[in-house]
Amino acid sequence: MEKSVLISACLVGESCRYDGQGKLSNDLLELLQGTKLFAVCPEVEGGLPIPRPPAEIKGEKVIRANAEDVTPQFKAGAKAGLELALKEQVSMAILKSRSPACGCGQIYDGSFSGVLIKGDGILTRELKAMGIECISDEEFLNSSR
Repeated sequence: MEKSVLISACLVGESCRYDGQGKLSNDLLELLQGTKLFAVCPEVEGGLPIPRPPAEIKGEKVIRANAEDVTPQFKAGAKAGLELALKEQVSMAILKSRSPACGCGQIYDGSFSGVLIKGDGILTRELKAMGIECISDEEFLNSSR
């Protein structure tokens, strides 16, 4: 049976990040040759535009620097990502590091000052709660070298 992996859409080159850019990782795609990939951007799935102001997790909320609460959009996007993962029976998720949606192990602290703390993005939390293995793109690349 072919391995199926959920992956942050920006990592496969989709221009869906907050800044309107992608984060295409050719090294990552090379390592995943022969793997069935299901790309998702929870922020876009949740209804946020491209580009959009950056957001960070502060406590239980996802906020923008102007204090706008975008938690509902992040939760809706995480739900869509989780539904895709369950429908496609993915074996793992490779997610963009430090993202408030996809961060895995480290996220920004909500102060918009570049400070990293231990934690997971909203989608990553949902996936882990369902027992789906999650790894950041950086961890995956480092462990494959």
